Amino acid sequence: MEKRPVDKQFLRQGKDYTTLICYKKAVIIYDITYHFAHKYLERGDRTIDQMIQAARSGKQNIVEGNIDGITSTEMEIKLTNVNRASLHELLEDYKDYLRVHGLEQWPVNSPKAEQTRRYCATHNAPEDYTQKIAERSAETICNIAITLILQTDVMIKGLIEWQKNHFKDKGGIKEQLYNERRKQRGY
Repeated sequence: MEKRPVDKQFLRQGKDYTTLICYKKAVIIYDITYHFAHKYLERGDRTIDQMIQAARSGKQNIVEGNIDGITSTEMEIKLTNVNRASLHELLEDYKDYLRVHGLEQWPVNSPKAEQTRRYCATHNAPEDYTQKIAERSAETICNIAITLILQTDVMIKGLIEWQKNHFKDKGGIKEQLYNERRKQRGY
């Protein structure tokens, strides 16, 4: 029986998660949240740690899911969904802050909200926000964070769909290993 060459790259290689726009936005969300929590929440308030942890989890689960996805698409999908859950938790924290402090969550079609959406849609580097955030009010920062979280959520939902389709098309690691063994054995 003739042996076929083994495809040493049958496992997909990890993507550079730092190029994902949803990751870039998650970094911005983390930076904004860190600044906001330390500037506008009272020292000792548990919400500081909770908000920062939710923002961190939103960012880190993209990283971990990307790396784990090399050998487990199921784990990749789960971790990507944990990212969504963390960002939704953070979204509620920002909405709560606005509500309990008598501040406005900008209506979707308001000029401020539209301008913020346009800016956030085209600016994906932390330095695009750092100086501006330092000069903004709590209300403005909350609304910027809400906008970024909602935009990121749309991207994450798309990423999960891609991951599910990839799993349907390529199968999991066990199926890939089985198919590779069959190819190597010539059947």
